[in-house]
Amino acid sequence: MKRLTLPLIAAAGLALSACASLAPYGPQQSPGGQGYTEQRIESDRYRVTYYGVGAAGPVADLALLRAAELTLAQGHDWFEVTQRWTDGRPDSAGGLRPSVGVGYGSGRYSSPYGRYSSSGVGVGVGLNFSGPSPTSTTLEVIMGDGARPDRPNAYDAAGVRDSIGARF
Repeated sequence: MKRLTLPLIAAAGLALSACASLAPYGPQQSPGGQGYTEQRIESDRYRVTYYGVGAAGPVADLALLRAAELTLAQGHDWFEVTQRWTDGRPDSAGGLRPSVGVGYGSGRYSSPYGRYSSSGVGVGVGLNFSGPSPTSTTLEVIMGDGARPDRPNAYDAAGVRDSIGARF
């Protein structure tokens, strides 16, 4: 019976973590839902946010994808991220995150029958069953035409669309 306990707990954790996952790419359909939103700030400047769940990396990639699509839809060739915000827990991917704790204790005592000492070691395994948590990435971008500037936060819109879009 004890041998079945840990596999059952692990299976339950996997089932719980699968309940919340990154939704298919698209616009946000309702407040608090997953997907992208955008706000025009100036004719060539936008704020793009992608709301998702789970690890921050894929959510940030989807924000870049939307910025690339928007840049191309506005007739521009490249975009530059001028500001970037990420909101979410560092462990937002959720799922099973085992932890192990080891403890040691000792003691001495006397009785009418003599002196005794004892010691012990304990090992515990904890499992975190929380599922993925909400994560969002907001990018403020400026768009431009012609050759992409040689700066680390400047992106070729078609290249980003082709590269990231192929994964989602």
